[in-house]
Amino acid sequence: MNPFLVVKSPRGQKVHRLFQEKTTTLGRDPKNSVVLEGQGCSRHHCEIYHRDGRWWVRDLNSRNGTRLDRSPLDGESEFLPGSVLQVSDYELAMTYDLSNVPGELVDSAGLERPTDDSLEAVGDLDTFPPHEPTILTSTTSNPFLEGGARVAAAESTSLGQLFTRLYRLSLAMAKAATSKALAETVLDGLSMIPADNSAFLLLASPTSKTADPADLEVLAFRSPDQQTYRPVSTYLSQKVLSERQAVLARDAQEDSALSERDSLGQFKAKSLICAPIRQDSTVYGLVHLYSSDPNRPLDEESLEYTLAVGDQCAGLLANLLNREKLAEGLAQERDANARLREQLGLESELVGGSPSMQGLKQRIGRIAPTDSTVLIRGESGVGKELVARAIHLSSRRRQGPFVCMNCAALTESLLESELFGHEKGSFTGATTRKLGKFEQAQRGTLFLDEVGEMSGAIQAKFLRVLEGHPFERVGGASPVQVDVRVVAATNRDLEQAVDSGQFRKDLYFRLQVVELHVEPLRDHPADIPLLAEHFLQRFARKSGRSIRGFTPAALAKLTGYDWPGNVRELQNTIERSVVLCLGEMVDASDISLSGLGHFAEVSAPRPVAVSSPSAASGEGEGEAEVSLEALEQRHILGVLDRTNWNKSQAAQILGIERSTLDRKLKRYRVSRPGSS
Repeated sequence: MNPFLVVKSPRGQKVHRLFQEKTTTLGRDPKNSVVLEGQGCSRHHCEIYHRDGRWWVRDLNSRNGTRLDRSPLDGESEFLPGSVLQVSDYELAMTYDLSNVPGELVDSAGLERPTDDSLEAVGDLDTFPPHEPTILTSTTSNPFLEGGARVAAAESTSLGQLFTRLYRLSLAMAKAATSKALAETVLDGLSMIPADNSAFLLLASPTSKTADPADLEVLAFRSPDQQTYRPVSTYLSQKVLSERQAVLARDAQEDSALSERDSLGQFKAKSLICAPIRQDSTVYGLVHLYSSDPNRPLDEESLEYTLAVGDQCAGLLANLLNREKLAEGLAQERDANARLREQLGLESELVGGSPSMQGLKQRIGRIAPTDSTVLIRGESGVGKELVARAIHLSSRRRQGPFVCMNCAALTESLLESELFGHEKGSFTGATTRKLGKFEQAQRGTLFLDEVGEMSGAIQAKFLRVLEGHPFERVGGASPVQVDVRVVAATNRDLEQAVDSGQFRKDLYFRLQVVELHVEPLRDHPADIPLLAEHFLQRFARKSGRSIRGFTPAALAKLTGYDWPGNVRELQNTIERSVVLCLGEMVDASDISLSGLGHFAEVSAPRPVAVSSPSAASGEGEGEAEVSLEALEQRHILGVLDRTNWNKSQAAQILGIERSTLDRKLKRYRVSRPGSS
């Protein structure tokens, strides 16, 4: 048991409990364990502590010194029960029994010496308020095991009944399929003990070290009047968890100080049992029993039986917890696999069997396992984000987050805040700290779309992060280091942006470690039927429609269109067709196309007979063998001539992005006639 420290001064008397695991400090400072008033006391005067099985007292270089049994205390000295410590006008003594307080303290204070019979009444006095329940007995040995004290006496009627109950309870516990069911079975088996309330508490993790009572969680609880469970005394639970022993304790009914801080007072418990659930040196939790009936107190026999039940269930509990942990891990793996299959099967639209798509998939397979920065280029709507997601799902970072960010959607200040985060109060409206996309993508992949639209200031900060340097949040001063793979995308002509000074050359080369080009849909029309069928099945399933496929006329309409909006436009068109379709097959009349594209006969690339640039536009009649690339060049130049070299209008007619048109003209090495 932990002893009492009796403190007497002209201002009154108090009793404090000493704990082996805690140093008790004394002095004028309010933060001390025992506050000593008066100018004769130093702020930090002395301390009492437990070491090597003995209690010690040490003077803390106080101004007026400390005396032990009338002799000056030099450094530390053993503090024995019955010794008197003097600090200024205070006298302090340590005792394990309040009926054995040193004579001079009791006599000088005019106190009536308590007796064993009246010890509980001391709890009603302000002089000696107890701070914890009084432990009546404790045990660490299971008396029902072979060689135990109860085994030899099992022939008696009461003990024979206990053995029978324990055996039946063991059979019932063995049938429990979960730890929760086991806990309920244990409390049912303890119902023969005259306890008003019982609880089965489980640690967050079994441990062979000293456990923290704060980690206890209620797994099962019994109360005849449906009271809300309140935790067991921290003092008792700490003792049981650390010493692996069961305790039987009692408490005073009117102890108001205890009722404020402990469930015993709230339940008005006259007696209680707290027993560990243990296996060898490992403790899993504890069992907690209360009794508030003074005529039916818990006794030593109940204590031994509760300990035996706790020991009996520990092995079963260990197996159930391991099984539940494995089941939880298996469920998590199944969920992860299901999400991965969903992402690969439904979210990824890298559908197609054309040489173009096969080549793209092969390049993704080679790039993904590395941590290299990837730059994805292609027109709007070709599926650059889907390519980035496929890279992430095929990489070693697939268990980490995949975070997307469109750099063209925000102003410079908002883009910086979104990318790098901000601190609370860094600008108007910043009411809390916010983590940026880089921190959100930690150990995963960050996909930055329209990266060519970054301002110069953001480009500089972005480049430093790509080079492995830490960054600071907006309004912050602490460096933030991240482990993120960056995949960027753009449909802008970055080479032209570098030439014009709008994009940093060093950032361009840092992004272009690995480059992937996603071809527009018109360049691999053989994939149109596969993509259309893929989208049809998705939207039919989503809307609950029973649509089996496309009519030949519908497929001809889809494959004859040049899809200026690429895969995104095809996806939206199929979704619209599913909504409009009234039958089991999507017909040509169900397909509504925009006016931005054109129809052309779809065939494999082959030489085409034309005689002049005008023939490429359908204006000539002579014929000559030219390549498809030459035909494309002549057709583009013809459209530019008709639009008086209005590139935006020409790009719209051609069904391509303005940036794509500029890139083609640069490759053709042509410019507007008459321009320098």
